[in-house]
Amino acid sequence: MKQAIHQLMDEQDGLGLADKVRRKEIKASELVEAVIERIEAVNPQLNALAEPLYDQAMTVAKSGVGKDQPFCGVPTLVKDLFSPVKGARMASGSFALGEARPDVEAEAVSRLRRAGCVLVGTSTAPEFGTSYTTESTRFGATRNPWDTTRSAGGSSGGAAALVAARVVPFAHGNDGGGSLRVPASCCGVFGLKPTRGRMPSGPMVGEGWGGMGTPHAITMSVRDSAALLDATSGADLGAPYASPEQGASFLSAVDRPPGTLRIALVEDLSPWSSDADALEAVRFTAELCRMLGHEVEHTTLPVNLPEFLDNAFNIIAPNTLHFLNELGGMRGAPVHDDELEPRTRVMLREKGRIDATKYIAAIDYNHALGRSMANFMRDYDVILTPCLTRKPPLIGELDKFDDTVSLEDIMTQFHSYSPFTAIFNATGQPAMSVPLHWTRDNLPVGSHFAARFGDESTLLSLAAQLERLHPWWGKTPPVNAMHR
Repeated sequence: MKQAIHQLMDEQDGLGLADKVRRKEIKASELVEAVIERIEAVNPQLNALAEPLYDQAMTVAKSGVGKDQPFCGVPTLVKDLFSPVKGARMASGSFALGEARPDVEAEAVSRLRRAGCVLVGTSTAPEFGTSYTTESTRFGATRNPWDTTRSAGGSSGGAAALVAARVVPFAHGNDGGGSLRVPASCCGVFGLKPTRGRMPSGPMVGEGWGGMGTPHAITMSVRDSAALLDATSGADLGAPYASPEQGASFLSAVDRPPGTLRIALVEDLSPWSSDADALEAVRFTAELCRMLGHEVEHTTLPVNLPEFLDNAFNIIAPNTLHFLNELGGMRGAPVHDDELEPRTRVMLREKGRIDATKYIAAIDYNHALGRSMANFMRDYDVILTPCLTRKPPLIGELDKFDDTVSLEDIMTQFHSYSPFTAIFNATGQPAMSVPLHWTRDNLPVGSHFAARFGDESTLLSLAAQLERLHPWWGKTPPVNAMHR
């Protein structure tokens, strides 16, 4: 029986497993037992688990799940970053938080529970989510299941590694500058960042880096992402932002053709260029889109990237300092530099204490960029870019853990690797990384799409078309939990 459960997990996405539980073909507790075995099988090689919640998960699974829940009994994980889970430690990748266990739960997490998900643990993230690789002094490096010498991406690297290794069909994450899409690209899975205001951010987070941050998930299948969005979206009480209402479910978009789309193909963003692997991936994807009948046109984006990044960190750094000040107040002692990683120290040193007018100017810059992009999108339905400018980097290649460098050096290191993703956090547009291409040395390179503000349905419809035309389910990394 145990082998049969594992084989089901090898073959089914989250919706498929929930259907088996609903029909009483399997028990939620059996799924949890299998997922615990799968975590223990691969985590020594991947280092993607921040904290196990096995006992809590078994208690929930054995207490019974509702048949009307879309993901009844499906095990998953929550990213350990600004997303409190009752009973769990929230380290956010840092020594500064110690063993803090908040007595509140993120609304997005509560909605996962109400959708029937069983939380088996928390997944790793870099300190405060400000890195495109999941490496921290507290937890060490999270490794890529396709090549354990390489990064799983960041900041939702633990989630992406465990989904790619087929431990769980999906895992919670969040995205303030590409943190769902970058690891999805690195690990060969699907990552969707919703529209600003689509998902709840409270009660701990107010607006998340000036509205740039949002929770959602990394998934194997497109339809799981859509169904999760249906189950968890909607502004929470008192939210500062709202997204346009949908006329139909996101899941229905998966089976609905998007029509003929006008796609803007952007291969590079000055001053950094995409390498041969990234270009091969995005051009392959453009050809797939043409095969589906879509119109693809080469163009450039109306973005001054260095100016954009300077303004972005005028938002991120003061928000980080504010969080640390709040943390110091809660614990009764200020957070000291020696509790923080070099990257964080550099960011706070150079931009943590900018004056209020610079912060307001940065927020206004993002709003103006959103309007400029909305005007650009009058001519296009979708933008297609590389997700990253090269294949997944080696461990230690992106984050040097060196506070003698400048913030400009750090921005160059990270954003020459991921120049496209953060733009759509600033504009609030939905964006996704789709796993359609692997390099000659068998490493995934995702393709990045963005749509108009509020139009996740077009992205999901297009992603489902691409998934049917060029499925990725059969692509399995060397480190995996499958029982074939």
